[in-house]
Amino acid sequence: MIKLENVSFGYSPRKLLYKGLTMNLDQGKVYGLLGRNGAGKSTLLKNLSGMLFPMLGKIIINGNEPRKREPNFLHNIYFIPEEVYVPALTINRYVSLFAPFYPRFNRDQFNKYLADLEVETTGKLSKLSFGQQKKFIIAFGLACNTAVLLLDEPTNGLDIPSKKQFRKLIAGIMDGDRTIIISTHQIRDLDNLIDQVIIIDDGKLLLNAPVTEIGEKLMFKTVQFFAETSGSLYTEETIRGISVVVSNSKMESTKVDLEHLFNAVTENPERIKAMF
Repeated sequence: MIKLENVSFGYSPRKLLYKGLTMNLDQGKVYGLLGRNGAGKSTLLKNLSGMLFPMLGKIIINGNEPRKREPNFLHNIYFIPEEVYVPALTINRYVSLFAPFYPRFNRDQFNKYLADLEVETTGKLSKLSFGQQKKFIIAFGLACNTAVLLLDEPTNGLDIPSKKQFRKLIAGIMDGDRTIIISTHQIRDLDNLIDQVIIIDDGKLLLNAPVTEIGEKLMFKTVQFFAETSGSLYTEETIRGISVVVSNSKMESTKVDLEHLFNAVTENPERIKAMF
């Protein structure tokens, strides 16, 4: 369980990225963290990992406070930043140095993930392309089997086949004891992967809801003609017609479009708050 209680953070006391952030995140779910550029998504992940500390409020992760950086906490959380760094080491040397910090690291799983992601395993890691380095870090992070996994823009630098394999691996490692939070601008990469959506904008939590609940309360579809109604939350003209997000008063079953959801939420925060 991850708990944020009235958390405020900023790199300057005069300019807070977010203020009074409160939410609970359960085990056994993949969360998609969405927000505009500069909304504080990466900063929030760093606060969760204990790399940064809230100015006000408290974060508790599975009974531990990240800012204390106690061994029991650090053993059970892994953070993959957007810009990864790998030293000039071979894979075997990297594993021998860093795997001992994670008691549940599994070398057989690691080797399988490397093969699934088609990572070059000879030579030094620093000689690999950025995409290969990113896939190496993803494979290592998954193999650590931590209770909490934080990923910041994990699909940046991955080609289309690798993105597909990434989604498959994330789906394959999920169980009732793990919590995964993925922050991304590549919203389409999260399709059919996440269980719950978190949207942060202008320093506020606008939405924290399961995809199933979103599908029950909102309807997403493309039509040829659309007359604006009081239930309309978002419209966008596309080549195929007009994409709309409306209140699901008729309880129709439609696929949640994360991109259109984000636009609907940020354009109608008060209405969304009342609905959820």
